[in-house]
Amino acid sequence: MYTRPEASIFNIDGFILRVTLDMLSVQSNNDIPWDVKKPKAFWRGRDSRRERLDLIDLARAHPHLFNASLTNFFFFKEEEEQYGPKEKHISFFNFFDYKYQISIDGTVAAYRLPYLLGGSSVVLKQDSPYYEFFYHELKPNVHYIPFKRDLSDLVEKIEWARANDDQVKIIAENGRKYAQENLMPRDVYCYHAALFKEWSKRLTSEVRVRPGMEHVPIEEHEKRFGSCRCHRLTRHDEL
Repeated sequence: MYTRPEASIFNIDGFILRVTLDMLSVQSNNDIPWDVKKPKAFWRGRDSRRERLDLIDLARAHPHLFNASLTNFFFFKEEEEQYGPKEKHISFFNFFDYKYQISIDGTVAAYRLPYLLGGSSVVLKQDSPYYEFFYHELKPNVHYIPFKRDLSDLVEKIEWARANDDQVKIIAENGRKYAQENLMPRDVYCYHAALFKEWSKRLTSEVRVRPGMEHVPIEEHEKRFGSCRCHRLTRHDEL
């Protein structure tokens, strides 16, 4: 349901407090006015893709445009001396002190994208062969600002954003509105209900209820999904 545990870690009087992140908490914890936000691109994350290291190179070459750092090294430990030191974790809610949020792939699709869209900043999203179920509904320069996979135009896109503040604010608002209307827990639950319903139609072998499993009658199953927008399943590659 787009819940990311341990999204924010605080040390208060020697006690480690972990704050669970979800779509509701994201939207209720970033009320910084647009004009007060810092006009820089912000990113934190681990070294799970070469482009993330390339992002650090860009940030160091253009410090007036970026606040980007790695928080952990695993895949490229041998390059930690070059791309470190590791930056301490900060609250995800504080990401939105900045106007521009960078979404860049990790080992697969960046799972933080729904949270970034649900915030109050604009998302700059890397072109990607990976996707989640809602990606096909997002429109570039309507819900987010796209940049090339090799990051070759990222500086240009940030400079464009700084020069077109009113338009970028609208894109940020569109992204947040999309998240509010399509990525809340009920919507995600609904999508998976539609997915498994369609998948069940394509089974070729008999379904057997094994010991320890509970048989849920179809009639009761359907009642739980309410007004499920099953049309959202029609343009996906899952099935």
